[in-house]
Amino acid sequence: MTPVIWRNADARDAEALAYLGAATFMATFAFDHPGQPMIEHLRQEHSAAYYAAALCDPAIDILLGETPLGAPIGYAMVTPTAHPGLQQAGDIELKRIYLLGPWQGGGNGKDLLDRVFEVTEKRGAKRLLLSVYEKNVRAIGFYERAGFGAIGETVFMVGPVPFRDLVYARNMG
Repeated sequence: MTPVIWRNADARDAEALAYLGAATFMATFAFDHPGQPMIEHLRQEHSAAYYAAALCDPAIDILLGETPLGAPIGYAMVTPTAHPGLQQAGDIELKRIYLLGPWQGGGNGKDLLDRVFEVTEKRGAKRLLLSVYEKNVRAIGFYERAGFGAIGETVFMVGPVPFRDLVYARNMG
C-alpha cells in the first residue's frame, strides 16, 4: 500500500478537497441515497467554494492525506459543534472523516483519527462529537473501538431527503 503523508490543508487544497469529498461521499452513501438529491448535496457541501471558505475559517481544521505523488486520498474536518441539546461547553466536532476505499482497513483511519485527537487537544476541547449515518455499520464499529459512545441522534439532510444519524461523543484528556 502506498504510504500516506498527512498534513494540514491550506487554501490551495480547496479543489482537491472538493473532488475527494464528493468521491468519498458517493462511495460511502450511493447504496441508499437518491441520485439527484445527492448531486445537490455535493454541489453545495462539497464544492471548492465550500472548502475554500472552511479553509479560511480559523475555527476549522482540515487534515489532508496524500500519496507521495500528491494525490489526495483522505481527510478530516474538525469544526465547532452543531448539535443543540446534545453539546456541552468545551465540545468540538469531527464533521467529516473519509478515506478512499483502497486506503481503508490498513491503519490509516486510526492514524487519521489520532491526528484528529491531537487537533482536539490543541484546541482544548473536553469532548469530541461526531454524527454517523445509522446504516454505516463499519464506521460505527470504528468509532466505538476508538472510545466513542452514542449520546443521541440528529437528522442529516441530503438535498430535501432526511437521514437519521447517530451522535457520538468521546471524552478527551
